Amino acid sequence: MKLDERHLIQLAAVINAGGVTEGAEALGMTQSAVSRTLAVLERRLGEPLFVKGRRPLRPTPLGRALGEHGQAMLLQSRKASELVDSFRHGHSGAVRVGGTQFFMDALISGMIAEFHNVRPEVRVEQSYGYLPELQAAIRADRIDLAICPVDVLEEGSGFEFERILPGHNMVACRVTHPLLMKRRLKGPEILDYPWIAPPPGSPLLADMRAMLVGLGATEVRIPYVGGSLASAMNYMKHSDALTVLPHSVVFAYRKEREITALPLRIHHPERTLGILRLAGSPQSPAVAAFSRHIAASFEKLAGLIKRHEQTVIWTG
Repeated sequence: MKLDERHLIQLAAVINAGGVTEGAEALGMTQSAVSRTLAVLERRLGEPLFVKGRRPLRPTPLGRALGEHGQAMLLQSRKASELVDSFRHGHSGAVRVGGTQFFMDALISGMIAEFHNVRPEVRVEQSYGYLPELQAAIRADRIDLAICPVDVLEEGSGFEFERILPGHNMVACRVTHPLLMKRRLKGPEILDYPWIAPPPGSPLLADMRAMLVGLGATEVRIPYVGGSLASAMNYMKHSDALTVLPHSVVFAYRKEREITALPLRIHHPERTLGILRLAGSPQSPAVAAFSRHIAASFEKLAGLIKRHEQTVIWTG
């Protein structure tokens, strides 16, 4: 005999509430509709579902057994409704985000943790890449969005870009670096020291080369190439090596008091950090909430970084 799951759910609600009226209210139905359902179910079964003359209603053994099945369905139905509500409000689902390594490690990972303090049920899947790889991943639907530096998007690229932080590079070093002892630092003096090269393909590597060429360098020592942000930081704090980092990355590590920036003005790249996504593509509520969180976090961070910059006496 095939039974209608809706009938079993109504039976469970009545058993839980102890009465037809109360069970109907719990389901948002009328008392007459639930009464009809129970009457239809009893006729099909040929057996009573409740002991006659008892208040609150007491199920018969068959009514109790069927009610247990209905209770399981009722719980699953409520969980499904809660899941839909949670998804619609961006409190569940997944966010697939890619980005350039140094920004993701220094800044975005902490922002993801703050996002999870408010929306712990949203799963965030993070990956690394530079602009061409990230664009390919978005087009192939491997990621939902990217957080990366961009100079100019080609017309008709199919992407939209939300700017969140202007580009500003600095020459980074350990806090006890000899160059920090100079009263007035001159640009060419940094060519006397070894350099840590960012990973191949990184926009920072192009920025570093352009800066060194601009200072007249024809040859520099580069003993360490392509490490992660953590490895570059560890190498730098144990050596006199220099490297180029975004100001925001140096700012993110300021409280550790191991890495700082030389007070030397260098060329700013014509590039902005932002959120890259496919133009006109629908976003899940979780992805939209994540984008808003990242944009708001950088809006707060931009003011702090600006004040930090104003405390430095720049040369060059």
